Amino acid sequence: MQVVEKSNEGLSRVFAVTIPVAELNEKLEARVKEVAPQVKLKGFRPGKVPVAHVKKTFGREFMGEIINAELNETSQKALEEAKIRPAAPAEMKLTSDMDKVMAGQEDLAYEMALEIMPDFTPVDPKTLKLERPTYEASDADLDEALTELAGQAKSYEDKKGKTVKAAEGDQLTIDFLGKLDGEPFDGGAAEDADLVIGSGRFIPGFEEQLTGAKVGEEKTIEVTFPENYQAAHLAGKLATFDVKVKAIKAEVEAKVDEDFAKRIGLESLDKLKELLGQNLNQQYAGAARFKLKRALLDQLDTAHDFPLPPKMVEAEFDGIWQQVEADKAAGRLPEEDAAKSDEDLKAEYRKIAERRVRLGLVLAEIGRANNVQVTDQELNAALLQEARNYPGQEQAVLNFYRQNPNAAAQMRAPIYEEKVVDLIVGLAEVTDKPITKEELLKEDEEG
Repeated sequence: MQVVEKSNEGLSRVFAVTIPVAELNEKLEARVKEVAPQVKLKGFRPGKVPVAHVKKTFGREFMGEIINAELNETSQKALEEAKIRPAAPAEMKLTSDMDKVMAGQEDLAYEMALEIMPDFTPVDPKTLKLERPTYEASDADLDEALTELAGQAKSYEDKKGKTVKAAEGDQLTIDFLGKLDGEPFDGGAAEDADLVIGSGRFIPGFEEQLTGAKVGEEKTIEVTFPENYQAAHLAGKLATFDVKVKAIKAEVEAKVDEDFAKRIGLESLDKLKELLGQNLNQQYAGAARFKLKRALLDQLDTAHDFPLPPKMVEAEFDGIWQQVEADKAAGRLPEEDAAKSDEDLKAEYRKIAERRVRLGLVLAEIGRANNVQVTDQELNAALLQEARNYPGQEQAVLNFYRQNPNAAAQMRAPIYEEKVVDLIVGLAEVTDKPITKEELLKEDEEG
C-alpha cells in the first residue's frame, strides 16, 4: 500500500492511496484455492472443480469482495499511520479504471478526503472556579404549591337562580355547530362540550362571546380562525357557530385539609406538605444544576479557541435551522426572532452551532483524557426510560434502538456529556451561592 498526502489545508486532508494489483491478485488466488474444495458445480464431482474453472466462474465476485475489504482496511490503516482522528467518515473517490482492477490488470487507486479533529489541549478542570446556585423551598413556596394543587383539584357546581349568567371562570356545557359560508364543516360540531370561559381552549373570540349567556339560550357566534391554525383549510377563515347553552357551573376550589390529603391517598396533611416540599426542592436542584452547567459551558467556551471542522459546524447548523423553519411555519417562533431577517437569524444561529461544536469537542477531549465511559447499564436505563414514553410499544422502541447503532449513539451522547460535566464539577473549585427563587428560575438565553 502506498499513501501520499495530496492536500493539507486547515483541518482538511486529501490522501491518495494505491494498492498494487499484485496484492489483489495474490489475495484472489488464495481465496479461489480456499473455496475450491467446497464448490459444487453441475458437471463436476463435489470438491473436484478445477481451480481455474472456479476462478473463471467466481473470480469477479471474489475480486469485488476483496476490493471492498481493501478499501476499508487500507483507509483505516492510512489514518492510523498518519496518526489522524477523523472528524467524520472520509469521502472515498475511486481513481483507477475499475473494469481493469476487477480483471486484475491495474492497481486499485482511490482518494480519501476528510476533515480531521482539531489538535488542542483542553483546560485543566482543576483550574476552573464555579459558583453553584442554591435555594430551598420556603413556606411561601409550599403555600403556593398547595394553592396550585387545590386549583387542579377544583370542581364545578351548578349556578343557582333563574337569572344566572355566564361569567369569567364559569364552566359551560354547550352544543355547537360550526359553519363556513353557511355550510357545516368537518370537526366543527359537538354536543355536551364543556368549556371554561377564559381558558383559551377555543378559537380566539369564541369564549368571550358567551359571557353573559343564560341556560337554555341559543346564540350565533362569529369568529375568525387564526392564520396559523393547525387545520390549513380553516386558517384565516370567517366562521359562525350556532351555540346552545345547556348548563352553567361555578368553580368550587378544593380545601386543602386532612380530608383532602386522604382523598388523594396520603395519610395526613403533614405528609402531603412533606412530599410537596421534596418535589419542589428536586425541581430547584434541577434548575440549579442547569445554571451551574451553563456557567461551566460558558467558561469552557471562553477558554478555548481552535479551528472547527466546517462540516461538523454545517451539520449542527442545518439541524438548528430546520427546527427554526418548522417553528416559523407553525407560528412558534419567538417574537424577537420573528422580527429579524433570515440573514440575521442565520448569522446568530451559526454562532450557536459553532459554540455547540466547540463545546462538544472540548467535553469529548476531557472525557477521553479521563477515560469517561457510558456503561451498558446506563444506556439500557436510558433506553427503558425512553420506551416508557410509548405505552404499549415499549418492546418496539427497544428493538429500534438495538437495531440502529446511530440512534443508540444519539441516546448515549447526552449521558456521556452529563458524566463529563460531573467529572469537571468534581475537579473544579465550586462554592455555593444562595440566590432567590426568581434568580434561580430566570431563563438564560443560549449564546
